[in-house]
Amino acid sequence: MNLIRPLPAGTVVHDVLASLVVFLVALPLCIGVALASGVPPELGIVSGIVGGLVTGLLPGSGLHVTGPAAGLTAIVYGAVTDHGVAVLGPLALGAGLCQVGFGVLRLGRWFRVISLSVVQGMLAGIGVILAVGQLYPMLGGRAEGHTAKDLLGLPRLVTGVGEPAELAGLGIGATALAVLLLWPKVPTLPRYVPGALVAVVAAVGVGLLLPATARLRVGTVAAAIRPPDLAVWRGLLGPEVIGLVLAFAFVASATTLFSAAAVDRMHHGRPTAYDRELVAQGAGNAVCGLLGTLPVTAVIVRSAANVQAGARTKLSRVLHGVWLLLFVLAVPALLELIPVAALAAVLLHSGARLARPAVLVGLWRQDRGEAVVAAVTCTAIVTTDLLVGLLVGIGAAVCKCAWQVSAVSTEETTADGVLHLRLTGTATFLRLPRIVAVLDRVPAAHPVRLDLRGLRHLDHACRTAVDHWVARHRAADGRVELLLPAD
Repeated sequence: MNLIRPLPAGTVVHDVLASLVVFLVALPLCIGVALASGVPPELGIVSGIVGGLVTGLLPGSGLHVTGPAAGLTAIVYGAVTDHGVAVLGPLALGAGLCQVGFGVLRLGRWFRVISLSVVQGMLAGIGVILAVGQLYPMLGGRAEGHTAKDLLGLPRLVTGVGEPAELAGLGIGATALAVLLLWPKVPTLPRYVPGALVAVVAAVGVGLLLPATARLRVGTVAAAIRPPDLAVWRGLLGPEVIGLVLAFAFVASATTLFSAAAVDRMHHGRPTAYDRELVAQGAGNAVCGLLGTLPVTAVIVRSAANVQAGARTKLSRVLHGVWLLLFVLAVPALLELIPVAALAAVLLHSGARLARPAVLVGLWRQDRGEAVVAAVTCTAIVTTDLLVGLLVGIGAAVCKCAWQVSAVSTEETTADGVLHLRLTGTATFLRLPRIVAVLDRVPAAHPVRLDLRGLRHLDHACRTAVDHWVARHRAADGRVELLLPAD
């Protein structure tokens, strides 16, 4: 592996500095993702450590950073709500083994077949779920756990703010959001100092002035680790959890590989080896499962920070895991200074960036059909759940593709008293109403030459409809010459 070979001194310096930037970005996100997933914050840090020290060491992408991801909180929160924290072990281990299987079977390239509009709709839906869910802890409320109900409850949540703790959360959250929005506009510094860290530090300062502030309660890392309890695991391995495992493996793999494609465009080094990356991600999730902690995936925010900070090899992503480990071992008490509202604001900002309405607007201007698929996927995820929403989105993409492919053109001419009717294109059941309408316009008993040889495909539904029409027209004393496409 590259880490075993001696690295040039300049490369080591760049990677160490980049790893510190990634660590500062990862720390608040690991904690915030854990809280949004309904689990203790230390579990998020353990997952970040595994992402650095396990996945980071394996081949795949040299600059991709792995850890608990905001985009996957919807699955994890639902699983933990329904089955308890103990479900994390089977979920992560099962998904990890699936991902290793995907990589070994060289299925990485097939994840690129997924319609980009479905992925954009998925990210937008996850962003909405994340953003809406974080408004509640920021304002001192309690979410229902279902995004549609949470959306309907927002007016009551906002108008009900009045207690000192709620007002403190509002002030701290507003401060953190203001920093997150304004920090990128500061010249030079944003490249080296992550906005999430600055927002959390500013919120800590405001929180110290507000005695009613709700702060983190962090346990020890050793207490957070939950090795497998086989009796508990056997009770969890039902059809519902297996479905969650498959959903997570699919979503995590697709998210990882699309993130890898985005990161590859940010640098000129070696591109991601997709199948190896899947194996690396699967190994990381398998270890997370054995530890009973949050599952992980490659994450674009930390990966982008890694590239922008000048990382050159995988050393930077491994070291970010080392810094996380040293931090929780040496100064865990610092974490309890962080207000809960600050982390909620950081994730609210992340959710808004995932949703990105401007992307859907741009997609509408470019291809309205693709925009509809993305909107359908997003709506289905928000109103049902992630797996159902993805299936609905994939179905919408297939229908859109089938509709565009199955175009039928008609040409009508009359010669010597015979109506020449020619059909070209692809005749599927989606175009059956149009074909039937064209045939029904033919006057009864009128001689017809029906030429279907220009059709690339004639499916069973359309062929049956044509045969019935021909039989009906001939029964009315109409002469029909039928020319069928070659097999």
